[in-house]
Amino acid sequence: MVKDIISFPDFAKLDLRVGKVVEAEKLAGSDRLIRLKIDLGQEIGERQILAGIAAWYKSSELVGKKFIILVNLEAKRMMGEESNGMMLAADVDGKCNLIPVNKKIPEGSIVR
Repeated sequence: MVKDIISFPDFAKLDLRVGKVVEAEKLAGSDRLIRLKIDLGQEIGERQILAGIAAWYKSSELVGKKFIILVNLEAKRMMGEESNGMMLAADVDGKCNLIPVNKKIPEGSIVR
């Protein structure tokens, strides 16, 4: 499904950054959520993100890896926890595929 065209000023509102997973654990009581602590560099610091990726990834696979994070998404509460961002992923045949970032790119780097 192709979505509606947006203007460049609307795209420019997105704050996409490189983030490194420093902690990850499956959220107790949930079949799909993993609680992640993401290092987004000095300017932003660390954030907690809840990601519905447990069907495709184990927590231990994620620690130390870098991904693209949408950092200015409105916070959302799920199962009593707050999520402050979203990891970008590709949907391939209904399966989640996180998009890895080269380890040489520093945490907090802006994606444009």
